[in-house]
Amino acid sequence: MELPVVSETIQLAAYRPRAPQIVANGNGKATPGGFDESGYYQCYGDGSSVASRVSDALAGYDTLDAPPHYDFYANTEVYGRRRRFRPSLYQLHANPEDDSKPPMYEETTDGQIEKGDSSEEDEDEQKEPPPEPTRFGWVQGVMIRCMLNIWGVILYLRLPWITAQAGIGLTWAIILISSCITGITGLSTSAIATNGKVKGGGTYFLISRSLGPELGGSIGLIFAFANAVAVAMHTVGFAETVADLMRENGAVMVDRTNDIRIIGIITVTCLLGISMAGMAWESKAQVLFFIVIMVSFASYIVGTIIPATPEKQSKGFFSYKADIFATNFVPGWRGPDGNFFGMFSIFFPSATGILAGANISGDLRNPAVAIPRGTLLAIFWTTTSYIIISATIGSCMVRDASGNINDTLSSPSSGDNCVDIACQHGWDFSACIRNGTCTYGLSNYYQTLSMVSAFAPLITAGIFGATLSSALACLVSAPKVFQCLCKDKLYPVIGFFGKGYGKNDEPLRGYLLTYLIASCFVLIAELNTIAPIISNFFLCSYCLINFSCFHASITNSPGWRPSFRFYSKWLSLLCAVVCLVIMFLITWWAALIAFGVVFCLLGYTLYKKPAVNWGSSVQASSYNMALNHCVGLNRVEDHVKNYRPQCLVLTGPPSSRPVLVDLVSCFTKSLSLMMCANVVSEPSGPSLSAVEHASSESHVKWLNRRNIKSFYRGVLAPDLRLGVNMLLQGAGLGRIKPNVLLLGFKKDWCSDPKAAHNYTGILHDAFDLQYGVCLLRMKEGLEVSQPLQAHVNPAFDGGRESVCTISVTSHTQTTSLSTDPEPQINTVFQKKQGKKTIDVYWLSDDGGLTLLLPYLLTRRKRWARCKVRVFVGGETEKKEQQREEVLALINKFRLGFHDVVVLPDIYQNPQPMNVHQFENMVGRFRLNTNPKQDTDSGMPGQQQEPWVITEHDLEKNKAKSLRQIRLNEVLHDFSREAALIVITMPVGRRGVCPSTLYLAWLDFLSRDLRPPVLLVRGNQENVLTFYCQ
Repeated sequence: MELPVVSETIQLAAYRPRAPQIVANGNGKATPGGFDESGYYQCYGDGSSVASRVSDALAGYDTLDAPPHYDFYANTEVYGRRRRFRPSLYQLHANPEDDSKPPMYEETTDGQIEKGDSSEEDEDEQKEPPPEPTRFGWVQGVMIRCMLNIWGVILYLRLPWITAQAGIGLTWAIILISSCITGITGLSTSAIATNGKVKGGGTYFLISRSLGPELGGSIGLIFAFANAVAVAMHTVGFAETVADLMRENGAVMVDRTNDIRIIGIITVTCLLGISMAGMAWESKAQVLFFIVIMVSFASYIVGTIIPATPEKQSKGFFSYKADIFATNFVPGWRGPDGNFFGMFSIFFPSATGILAGANISGDLRNPAVAIPRGTLLAIFWTTTSYIIISATIGSCMVRDASGNINDTLSSPSSGDNCVDIACQHGWDFSACIRNGTCTYGLSNYYQTLSMVSAFAPLITAGIFGATLSSALACLVSAPKVFQCLCKDKLYPVIGFFGKGYGKNDEPLRGYLLTYLIASCFVLIAELNTIAPIISNFFLCSYCLINFSCFHASITNSPGWRPSFRFYSKWLSLLCAVVCLVIMFLITWWAALIAFGVVFCLLGYTLYKKPAVNWGSSVQASSYNMALNHCVGLNRVEDHVKNYRPQCLVLTGPPSSRPVLVDLVSCFTKSLSLMMCANVVSEPSGPSLSAVEHASSESHVKWLNRRNIKSFYRGVLAPDLRLGVNMLLQGAGLGRIKPNVLLLGFKKDWCSDPKAAHNYTGILHDAFDLQYGVCLLRMKEGLEVSQPLQAHVNPAFDGGRESVCTISVTSHTQTTSLSTDPEPQINTVFQKKQGKKTIDVYWLSDDGGLTLLLPYLLTRRKRWARCKVRVFVGGETEKKEQQREEVLALINKFRLGFHDVVVLPDIYQNPQPMNVHQFENMVGRFRLNTNPKQDTDSGMPGQQQEPWVITEHDLEKNKAKSLRQIRLNEVLHDFSREAALIVITMPVGRRGVCPSTLYLAWLDFLSRDLRPPVLLVRGNQENVLTFYCQ
């Protein structure tokens, strides 16, 4: 076939893929642009016939393939047009004449597109677009908010005091260490915030979506609580200033402490009203506070330059002096908190406002851009301001002053007894220094900045602005974080506080909870007590944020692609460790409490296992570790001491045979591999519905709900035997692959000899591939009584032991998968067995698997009280000797089995009645040996039907047949009341024992027994050893 040559007469644009061009008209209605969209949406919207799309195909190249589009990756719809859908793989490669309706590859999550003509009606009745909530840019939403939260009460009321205690040099060290921690945390936050679309929830959202719900939930709760306590800290700072102003003017309500409490409660109540009015009002208030703080800074700088008046000199202010700078550069520790980490714990909350912008990530216009830019600039400017203020105040003011204008040096000679740097500037504060009664100076007067400034009321206004803005930011942040946590439903009860109101989804209930917490801590009324409590909680949050960034980077997950590149995973790890160390150095008991709370919440989340999946780095790390360990196992040879029965269980849909699932789980749970397998028979080739049923997640969910630690694997195959063969050869990974095949006994083998022949072929295939084989037979059957299920492999019989199974064909009528959870049915293997017996008939040595499986059962609590009895064949004359030999061998294996019974009567002839029943069982499969019929056919009947039994087969296998009949009699005599019978499974030699005769052996051996019967045959290689190497 010749392809057309590209020329002027051929327009390649005519062959481009046709995709809908949807535009919104002035009324907001979606109208097609370029061609009729109905054909596309019949296929893409409601999953109707692919043929409808082909009917109007172009004469040349035409395809359903769509070019890349935003809608294919988004989880929400864009107002004004219908959402586009990527065609499924089935739609691309299926036969156009097939009129099936496959499900879409991408499904909508918010608002499904209606089917048929109703979609056009919905277009005509579109409502007005929802109101757009308030959104902020990086300046107003992040930078100003972070700067206001950082510039808090500590800046105005404690930074001069910290400078006096630690000296200018160590104060700079405290500032720079705090800024390094917050700066690196800011980089980590920026990286996490730019690794995908960020929603509301701030710090909690970032950590939980990175580290998962376990750590994210616990730290989210702690961070919300820390912000609520921070409201109290800033409010107490505000109340301190107001109380001091009232005292200076002679207005005292009760006493200083109670005045702070009263003012604090009133202030928090007013802030609650502002925050509940909405984000728009709160943002306007923040801008006003920012302007006030800037003016107060200007007033302070001007005040340090103006020459000091005598009144200010009496209070310790002398303008810029080199000798004062030199004296204040070194530490001057005082009081119980007079040490580096004591000062660090008090200062650090002033650097913790860096997440104020991230905490309202849901209210930002573009969080991925706003959070990095605003946060880092806020850290830079606030750090610069802290360094400038500590340097200037330390250069202008002495540590102690009396405030008495008469404390000047009367003569130069009187300066000999002067002990302070103020003596060099004509002032003698020695008396108050010796007596400890100085009321002014850096070490004694918290309102130093007000006294130094050019206009004191501006500093007071700055204190009001800084404290109130920080308190307001924390009062907004805490409910926002807590609301996101509540909506994720990780913890009980708290969901009540997650309800939102208004267009901005304001958490009004969360505001009230934060108000109550803040009010409780306001009653402490002591700033130096509240600040260290907050420091530990914020350090814990920062530690986990940095660890989140490090962990996401180190896992090398392809999903970790932050657009912010200026971060280092090793710096993040270092910062996380530093935060952890500083927590214990500040207050070790508070650090223990913080981590105790984290671990308690972590344990609860691990126990409850919330049904959320956020693609966390913990999942990526688990994959990496599992992969590395699997590859590492390839370097180590298998050893019999480490043998574990790794089971491939032919359950079909696991929910259909819970008995088989529960038994295998008893000796594989937390020990070895268990893989439930389902073979879906598709003689005409795979269909979409068969693929869905084979790989449905409902099977895994059923196993998880039943607390079964198992994998699930479904395969499509022309018939059951080929499917099982695929599983036998392909299941597993490296050394973690099955070595034992478990399946149910096929009780209806008599009614379908061809299926019975294939069933026996599965056993031979397993033996050929060096598998051990186990068959489970229950008197009441394996399957549960459920409505008819398609896609169940015909591995087991009908009747009570299994429902009628169906081999799926291309003509099977399929329906959508049910979303209802499949029932959890209790089985005998889920119950405590009590003081019963597990009877093990170790009649042939298969390598020890027949002994190992009962031993593993007795390690489970429900089987622990069962006594294991081992039965072996023997001779009457040597009965005791053989018992001692077998017991000695078992003792060397250290299995703990002490009851051994020798059965010499298993070699006796069975009862004639039972022999007659066996002959009747196999009689229908015996070959008609009429010589005339054989001559006419010209071909032996056994070649046409390999399951038939000849007289030669019966004669050759007579001894084995009689043995199985006799063994059934022995089982009835000795194990009628056992909890479980484990017996060595006989092996039928291929080409010697027909399949129907072999199944007759297994059937008669285990028939009419009340206890479950497990027939076991190892692969004839040792699974037990009494050596230590």
